[in-house]
Amino acid sequence: MAVIRINAVGDTPVVHARPGPLEEEIARLGPLEGPVIVMIHGYSYKPGLPAHCPHRHILSLDPHHMPWLAPSWPRQLGFGMGRGDEGLAVAFGWNSRGRLAAAQARAIDAGRALARLVEVLHRQAPARPIHLIGHSLGSEVVLRALKDLPVGAVERVISLSGASYQSVATSALTTPAGRAVEFFNITSRENDTFDFLFETLTRRPNRNDRAISKGISAPNAVTLQIDCLETLEQLSRMGHPLGLPERRVCHRSTYLRPGALRLYRQLMRHPEQIPLTRIQSSVPTAPEPRWSRLLRLRPQPGAVPIWQRIELG
Repeated sequence: MAVIRINAVGDTPVVHARPGPLEEEIARLGPLEGPVIVMIHGYSYKPGLPAHCPHRHILSLDPHHMPWLAPSWPRQLGFGMGRGDEGLAVAFGWNSRGRLAAAQARAIDAGRALARLVEVLHRQAPARPIHLIGHSLGSEVVLRALKDLPVGAVERVISLSGASYQSVATSALTTPAGRAVEFFNITSRENDTFDFLFETLTRRPNRNDRAISKGISAPNAVTLQIDCLETLEQLSRMGHPLGLPERRVCHRSTYLRPGALRLYRQLMRHPEQIPLTRIQSSVPTAPEPRWSRLLRLRPQPGAVPIWQRIELG
């Protein structure tokens, strides 16, 4: 097992809290079995700022529960269990604090830094699959990175409540690297308020642009709206049950929902068991209208077994 912490300083990837070249830090890990999973946080974090450092919070194996109670992304994605085939977890931090528009602008440089990091990882072990998972503005970082990557550098991308525009996603997915990835756009109408604020407080690339929660039109992408009961039923039939939505408004539901992180773990660790085409053919082709969740009754929580809520299996 290995977890390394990397930050974007401008458009350059550097090792967190440790001097030394990035290439040497990665090389000293030696050969590892299993995938590389790069985790990118969203808005309001800054590496090294104690109360807002992602490496002490969601990107840590043992998170400090500040500023709010958080799951450990690396642990829930299969790291820290002591198995020899866990692979490499990369916690990628960047300065996403301040005004939303300013953080969005910094995501462009952070995307270049992420691309440089992925190139190093890919060059040192070309046969190992590399997957990216990002939340909120972390999805913008990922999409910007795809524009600077070679074909085949990344296999799967999981975007959670992505704070990015449809035109940015479309542009990224038509690049050589973008056409080769499988893109999972995880959304929920619980995030509608935040999508509205994102569209209001940031500059749209074009007048009619919308957040990617409205869907992405690309042959190698699928939008999974995880508060859609039909989508939940289809995922359950595939052997990936998720808890029912319990909130009307929640920015983090795409990784706090019982069963969600387990699903993403399977998508990245066992892609052959969950083909993109199977999901595309099973779930609704278009998400429900914005604000529809606020206009309907809240469903009662489902009977989710305790082992699903713990999410350590």
